[in-house]
Amino acid sequence: MGSNKDYNNTVVLYPSPAMGHLISMVELAKLILTHHPSLSITILMTTPPYNTGSTSPYINHVSKTSPLIHFHHLPAISLPLNSTSSHHEALAFELLRLNNPHVHHALLSLSRSSTIRAFIIDIFCCVSFDVARQLGMDTYFYFTSGAASVGIFLYFPTLHNTTTKSFREIDNDTLDVPELPPIPGKDMPNPVLDRFDKAYEGFLYMSMEMPKSKGIIINTFESLEQRAIKAIGEGLYFNPPPPIHCVGPLIASADHNEGREEEKQCLAWLDSQPTRSVVFLCFGSLGLFSKEQLGEIAIGLERSEQRFLWVVRSPPLDEQMKRLLVAPPEPTLQNLLPEGFLDRTKDRGLVVKTWAPQVKVLNHESIGGFVTHCGWNSILEALCAGVPMVAWPLYAEQRFNRVVMVEEMKLCLSMDELEGSDGLVSAEEIERKVRQVLMDSQLRERTMEARESAKAALSDGGSSLKGLDELAKSWTS
Repeated sequence: MGSNKDYNNTVVLYPSPAMGHLISMVELAKLILTHHPSLSITILMTTPPYNTGSTSPYINHVSKTSPLIHFHHLPAISLPLNSTSSHHEALAFELLRLNNPHVHHALLSLSRSSTIRAFIIDIFCCVSFDVARQLGMDTYFYFTSGAASVGIFLYFPTLHNTTTKSFREIDNDTLDVPELPPIPGKDMPNPVLDRFDKAYEGFLYMSMEMPKSKGIIINTFESLEQRAIKAIGEGLYFNPPPPIHCVGPLIASADHNEGREEEKQCLAWLDSQPTRSVVFLCFGSLGLFSKEQLGEIAIGLERSEQRFLWVVRSPPLDEQMKRLLVAPPEPTLQNLLPEGFLDRTKDRGLVVKTWAPQVKVLNHESIGGFVTHCGWNSILEALCAGVPMVAWPLYAEQRFNRVVMVEEMKLCLSMDELEGSDGLVSAEEIERKVRQVLMDSQLRERTMEARESAKAALSDGGSSLKGLDELAKSWTS
């Protein structure tokens, strides 16, 4: 450990408010402190005026368990929720733009008592890059998704300039992106499907700012995404290529909601099930389904005759909930699910409301498969637990993640929507994929190999720790 003077070397992290982005950036902070304890960490916190999942219990948990991570809460900002965009990402960009004066003040204040060696910003915080430039600070982008997503966004300005159509309008064609599988237009990240949307504008700006930074830190590991990482380094997406640093997999080791009754219920039930016999269905903190879709899931699970643990949330009741701005109420299972379903499946299934301890569930020996919304945190959690996946994307860049996970990495099955159904997945498809994920020995073998590679990346001498050390040396030299 360095001298007391070394503690004046500070790294400032600035996450976007979404729960998944916050957790990932906190895990980055923990990794930095574990291997470079002479640095201090400050995380700038924004309180959004819309639903991002409850962050307060999580922040309290981190403050108690990781006292060397300091949270600096920025003043609250009011934001009109009558945006013309249908995407909550547009609101995030606007909120963080309005936050710039507070970020500027916080960085100035912190710099009076310590030397800010690096300013690490979430991709949604791209508008704060200007603030850091004015202050002469080295700024890095932190990408909470994978290297393939970094590649698609570095290439985004090129795609923008080669067509005048929105991506959703080129559904019958695929996008040709170097070293990535063919990407149907509809499988581009959801907020960029309409080129006239404010969210599209925000991501285009972010894509042009990223290469100007000191580097891009990615929550992935080299052996998982060799082709995409190599393509970025060779300048196939943007030339000259920005420096990239792969430091993952960064996942929470346990849930901050430990001790809740739902956790005890889930784990006690799993303890009574055979090894690798249960399919876990969980769709992130913002994943919502219509009542019709919940009915199809229930029918598919019942017909599959497989054991299951299913986390159910209420359907979105109005436009605010559809746009993920307001949290839905607690579900009433008897009203949402087919009559008699809970009684008929009680011997082989457990349905829980709203939340389950995902990390602990995935690491339980009874879990044999995971039906996931394909958020990157959930993908990494499943890979680190060695659990085969079925990809059922719902929002953000999840459809793109599915393309990469299914076609490129061969680490996922695809839950396919009915043609022309506005995204509805049939009971027959659910029945088929639930059975397949438990039976596919080759998929399980590939997943277990990825698990070992993930472990190696963060072991002594592993690729991700080397990537972190390169960064830290530039901050402390």
